[in-house]
Amino acid sequence: MGKEIERKFLVVGDAWRDLVPGIRYRQGYLSTVKERTVRVRIAGERAFLTVKGLSVGAVRAEFEYAIPLADADEMLDALCERPIVEKTRYRIPFAGLIWEVDEFGGANAGLIVAEVELAEEAQTFARPNWIGREVTGEPGYFNANLVARPYSTWKNR
Repeated sequence: MGKEIERKFLVVGDAWRDLVPGIRYRQGYLSTVKERTVRVRIAGERAFLTVKGLSVGAVRAEFEYAIPLADADEMLDALCERPIVEKTRYRIPFAGLIWEVDEFGGANAGLIVAEVELAEEAQTFARPNWIGREVTGEPGYFNANLVARPYSTWKNR
């Protein structure tokens, strides 16, 4: 079984912005029920179908498969819940790990989060100075939940 161990944080400041170029992402959800999400994603010129299980802390089951770009475009246009999640992802190496900074656009413009994947849940790691408050266990920051409740609708941001 595939497994994802991921921690998520808000990003503060702009010190990260010029470290690496970003890649444009478009993603949509075929299912956003709590027990499982099914996502279609286009990252640059590549496309994927991803199935994720229920999060327990920072851990959840994850299965990801490459799919044809044309199929992903069609699913995003015709089958996925709205709004489509738009973001630019920056993969920034720091202290032996890769931090993925997501700068959201569209209905989620203004939200910037960073995620780091770990080998084990209790792993210790250094944090770059542009990492702010941890939001790992806060469902509002899950990408799937940004469809039902986009960041632009949050009253207390």
